Amino acid sequence: MATTIVLDPVTRIEGHLKVSVVLDSNNTVTSAKSTGNLYRDFENILLKRPPIDAAFITQRICGVCPVSHAVASVKAIENAAGFKPSLKAVLMRNLIQGADFIQSNILHFYHLAALDFIKGPQMSPWAPGYNQDIRLNDSQNSTFVTNYVTALTIRRKAHEMGAILAGKLPHVSSVLPGGVTTSPTSSDISTFKTYLNEISSFITGTYKNDANTLASIYNDYYKIGKGYGNLISYGVFDLDASGNKKLFSSGVHTNSSDVTLNTSKIIENVKYSWYTSSSKQNPADGTTTPSPGKSGAYSWMKAPRYSGMPHETGSLARAWVNGDYKKGISVMDRMMARYLETEKIATNMKTWINEIGTGSGGYTEFKSPDSGSGFGLTEAGRGALGHWISISGATTSKYQIVTPTCWNASPKDDSGNFGPIEKALIGTKVANTEQPVELLRIVHSFDPCLACAVHVISPEGEELSKFIIQ
Repeated sequence: MATTIVLDPVTRIEGHLKVSVVLDSNNTVTSAKSTGNLYRDFENILLKRPPIDAAFITQRICGVCPVSHAVASVKAIENAAGFKPSLKAVLMRNLIQGADFIQSNILHFYHLAALDFIKGPQMSPWAPGYNQDIRLNDSQNSTFVTNYVTALTIRRKAHEMGAILAGKLPHVSSVLPGGVTTSPTSSDISTFKTYLNEISSFITGTYKNDANTLASIYNDYYKIGKGYGNLISYGVFDLDASGNKKLFSSGVHTNSSDVTLNTSKIIENVKYSWYTSSSKQNPADGTTTPSPGKSGAYSWMKAPRYSGMPHETGSLARAWVNGDYKKGISVMDRMMARYLETEKIATNMKTWINEIGTGSGGYTEFKSPDSGSGFGLTEAGRGALGHWISISGATTSKYQIVTPTCWNASPKDDSGNFGPIEKALIGTKVANTEQPVELLRIVHSFDPCLACAVHVISPEGEELSKFIIQ
């Protein structure tokens, strides 16, 4: 007899995600559904507004990776205007976005994913919790708990570091079409370096040791949660004013082959999503028309596809496309790739902070075009992020956003192909159906962010429970 497990909501993520799986008689997952329970309407909120508003409004999509939304938005507007920012502006954006990447990756490892593998303090909010398959000894576990607390301070300092150039974090005020408005002083740069040195020491010492400990003790998770094995990256951290050279390059890994990214091959499916928008549209042509209760649908997320196929995005995709990490595709590979990129970003930030110089020069007077269209591609901690804009009569006439979690946690597409998280769950053996920690480890390895995918609750929303076994 088949058993259905429903994780609703999945905790220790940003936003409201529901995951349901069907198990066969051997407790192996045979089918899965990933459901975004809330509705985002940011694309329609932006209509008829001045384009520059998007740089501020889209940051409110998420408090974890708002900088990436700011960068994608200004890139889209600058692209529509045919404008290229100065190299100083590019490097300052890198430093602000890099600070946000660092805090986000540390957040994921210690505060979102690690508690699937360790035993937290036996007090609220960590207890009650799953105690299935905890392999660390008491000393190792105690070290993790101590570092969990230290990581909270390091994340705060990463925010404080980024705010020196950003004006504030998490939602920045200095990143605009035209560049970055901050004029750093010698004192600002010195303070930034002090923060960066402390944060880098934590990354190369504590974070590295803890990541390797988990990878060693749970090495079977190098073989769990692969999914399709298709990866996509838009590239991030421009190294020149043209944006052609990046710290992490763009590219696609499909069916074991590496190919060049072609944005015209990106489409969004809505057959299983609560939208009546046209399906299989490139985001440049797409619309967002909600249809709560639509027959056959089960998610507020659309289903992005590249060349008609599901693709995973995130740290592992960036590392793989860039040639930094090609050990494998799995739960543990995602976690190790995330650590390696955190170290790489911090190392390069030490170069960028020395190159920006003091005073003005990071911003060029900019006027949004009265008409035109453009797109801005970047990466958030969780993966490929794209904004598409059309401008008419000096206001936004169309805006579309495709977030990393829409790639990873998407529902089935029009052809019936599962989304990447759904596919990664299929074939997994669950040891204890009362505590299906294997499922949580797979889902958390993608670091889903439902706030980026959805935002206003459906009128048909039901009361949620921790998990239900049917």
